[in-house]
Amino acid sequence: MDPEATAVFLDYFYATSQNPDIEENHSRVAYTSVFLPIFYAVVFLTGVLGNLVLMSALHFKRGSRRLIDIFIINLAVSDFIFLVTLPLWVDKEASLGLWRTGSFLCKGSSYMISVNMHCNVFLLTCMSVDRYLAIMRPAVSRKFRRRDCAYGVCASVWFISCLLGLPTLLSRELTLIDDKPYCAERSATPIKLTWALVALIFTFFVPLVSIVTCYCCITRKLYAHYQQSGKHNKKLRKSIKIIFIVVAAFVFSWLPFNTFKLLAIVSGLQQEVYFSSSFIQLGMEVSGPLAFANSCVNPFIYYIFDSYIRRAILHCLFPCLKNYDFGSSTETSDSHLPKALSNFIHVEDSARKRKRSVSL
Repeated sequence: MDPEATAVFLDYFYATSQNPDIEENHSRVAYTSVFLPIFYAVVFLTGVLGNLVLMSALHFKRGSRRLIDIFIINLAVSDFIFLVTLPLWVDKEASLGLWRTGSFLCKGSSYMISVNMHCNVFLLTCMSVDRYLAIMRPAVSRKFRRRDCAYGVCASVWFISCLLGLPTLLSRELTLIDDKPYCAERSATPIKLTWALVALIFTFFVPLVSIVTCYCCITRKLYAHYQQSGKHNKKLRKSIKIIFIVVAAFVFSWLPFNTFKLLAIVSGLQQEVYFSSSFIQLGMEVSGPLAFANSCVNPFIYYIFDSYIRRAILHCLFPCLKNYDFGSSTETSDSHLPKALSNFIHVEDSARKRKRSVSL
């Protein structure tokens, strides 16, 4: 595969007409110039509104906030910053890949997208580790699960994400092809491809494995609790849904896109052509919208499955009903899961110690 052709796949958006292997048929033109602008417009409207309401509800909520809410607010801020750039890409798709808003916005919006992707992955990883410590290692979690630590971790995530976005900022440029402007990364040297491969592994696939591992351990402990107690608690079942849907939404949104990105990088590093240029770019064009849609779904997931956030949002939207309970208990499923399983682990540990003392 020609390295110059591979370069368009290394970042989060692509120049539609740069690949000569792809035939501009009617269905593809309709997809890129009609469906994608409408899809991005819907993502923009629902995502901006949803994340704005979520941030306002948690920020202005009276009383103490949960530790996990610090991560949720930062996640919403990251999604909101990305979503405000979507109108630029709506215009880009509507004009069949042409970039008509100048070099500064080409670089700036691409940089924001890169920062958002890294920030989302790292924040979700931090949230999974936080829940793992709270449930599986309650003694250790008391040392680290503090508000000052959470704020420090979030600040570090933003700093690292901004640094990791710098290659995108430096390499993205407004390029003229046949006197038409495109916002794309044009050069793909072996060094740049190697860096892209290493960065993709350590900024997506390693965090993904960490997230899935943490939640698998939590779920296994949850089912062990079910077997020991002999009954199914409704709040614990709801906690399983929250865990499953948040992880499933993340995997469904980002895994296909980054898999095609991985194929593009590996193909660029190999002398032999294992995957055609047209196959990879078409894969990016189909999976890309799923990745960007992830920025608008999190507020709805938390609203539907987290009663604490649901009450906060309803109180924010309808302050006149602030004394109304909205039919929810005072304890949320998000907080009930660590408490219930931590008690179960404590009982389990006590039983083991008693067995050891008896055997001695």
